[in-house]
Amino acid sequence: MIKKVLTIAGSDSGGGAGIQADLKTFQEFEVFGMTALTAVTAQNTLGVQAVYPMTADAVVKQIQSIGEDIGADAIKTGMLFNAEIIEAVSESLKFYQWDNIVVDPVMIAKGGASLLKLEAISAMKRFLLPISKVITPNIPEAEVLTGLSIRTAEQKEEAAKRLWDMGVENVVIKGGHDENQSDSVDLLFDGKKFSRFSNKRIKTKNTHGTGCTFSAVITAELAKGQSVYEAILMAKDFIQAAIEEGIEIGHGHGPTNHWAFRKEKRKGVTR
Repeated sequence: MIKKVLTIAGSDSGGGAGIQADLKTFQEFEVFGMTALTAVTAQNTLGVQAVYPMTADAVVKQIQSIGEDIGADAIKTGMLFNAEIIEAVSESLKFYQWDNIVVDPVMIAKGGASLLKLEAISAMKRFLLPISKVITPNIPEAEVLTGLSIRTAEQKEEAAKRLWDMGVENVVIKGGHDENQSDSVDLLFDGKKFSRFSNKRIKTKNTHGTGCTFSAVITAELAKGQSVYEAILMAKDFIQAAIEEGIEIGHGHGPTNHWAFRKEKRKGVTR
């Protein structure tokens, strides 16, 4: 039976992040990818040149088209841009009673451009986080959502607890911004215990779309019935391969390689 996955996010014209990265990832995991577009960006490896948001009604109509015909086994949200879209998306997800909801709280692009209006932070915490199964912030995003400064492992744990208290079932704080560490360590908190997922840090500027891709893997695996823990394990291995075998495209932060993991599997490489 074909599993169906919906990404509600922005378009990256450069193809490295956003719905483009999500669809590439879904294809690699043999799930049927669908989209509800929240914004169009003029974007490349050097940064974001312009953002053209959709209206909240336009986003809702796209979700309704999926909900009234095809359905979805898991949902991923990425760039939602403003409070109106966040509230409208949250109400739509509740209406269709979709429960495998993975939130990637996209706030800032690799080049530094803001992808989420400041007033939208409270809307995300009020409407979206309480219905989420998994949230996957990086450290700067976790700092914005919790108001904490995260410099130590203990502070990362406290931030995870605060996000869980906002209603999220499972909190994954990614370790990519812990650049003083030799390993990249992602922290999972499920309300009872902490789990850590570690891989060797790769020194490269080609990391555009890593967050989108990581959360897209989790979404695809949840759609196929995997546990949150197993989904994160797979996401960690997939993104490690994608970074290790990078793609030299453009003059800035290049994309990751979405077919690297498949190549490893063909060669019998195990992680």
